[in-house]
Amino acid sequence: MGEREEVRQRIVDAATRLLESEGRDAVTTRAVSAAAGVQPPTIYRLFTDMRGLLDAVAESGFDDYLRRKHEQRLTDDPVADLHAGWDLHVRFGLDYPAHYLLMYGQADAGHRPPAVQEAMARLRMLVERIAAAGQLTAGVDTVITMVHAACVGITLSLIASPPTERDLERSRRLREATIGAVTGRPPVETPDLARLAIGLKAVLDDSDGVLSPGERALLDELLDRLADSDSPGRIDGLNRPRSARLNRLTEPTAIPLAEPTG
Repeated sequence: MGEREEVRQRIVDAATRLLESEGRDAVTTRAVSAAAGVQPPTIYRLFTDMRGLLDAVAESGFDDYLRRKHEQRLTDDPVADLHAGWDLHVRFGLDYPAHYLLMYGQADAGHRPPAVQEAMARLRMLVERIAAAGQLTAGVDTVITMVHAACVGITLSLIASPPTERDLERSRRLREATIGAVTGRPPVETPDLARLAIGLKAVLDDSDGVLSPGERALLDELLDRLADSDSPGRIDGLNRPRSARLNRLTEPTAIPLAEPTG
């Protein structure tokens, strides 16, 4: 690495540390030059302006993401490959939140970091493979917009949540719903028990006075757990048609005769 490249990398590293420790607003010409041990004009000479420096920072964090993307071997199922690409995108956001927010969290009309452009090119390739297989229900550009918006949205939402409260199941559900909508593959059906739990919680507000606050909090927690469950978890007979359940309830019960004694 030549001297110019060494100085450039030192500046990028200094800006990255500031970004990760103090956020975007801390990445100023004065702060970066002091942290990197260079004069402010050096930053403009190497990066033209602060946008150029921030693009370089974004690209440095994106390198690992792009490497993992390109290492992801394509399969014979282009829809499954798009699922895998979604998961990799979300994982990158959670592994590199500062870089992700720099790239996706601050809208700048008319400017898209080169790293984001490369990621979008990868997404287009994945979607075009699905189109070539005859499995898209909308145009390629429409699908790219929908998948990108949904995936970025859930990633930003997860980043904004406290680590202990991040629920990756929500990303999976949104992935299934979004990709299912644009490929015609229906998402996994919600188990009956989950549907009932969701419905019960929705009408609990009409039961004021029946449960104590503590009981209501406990019930809400249990219902949320059931609602987010993927397991079939069905009570025996609950998934039968309603008429069958009613018939079972109204069937006469045979009472065994007592055995004779003596």
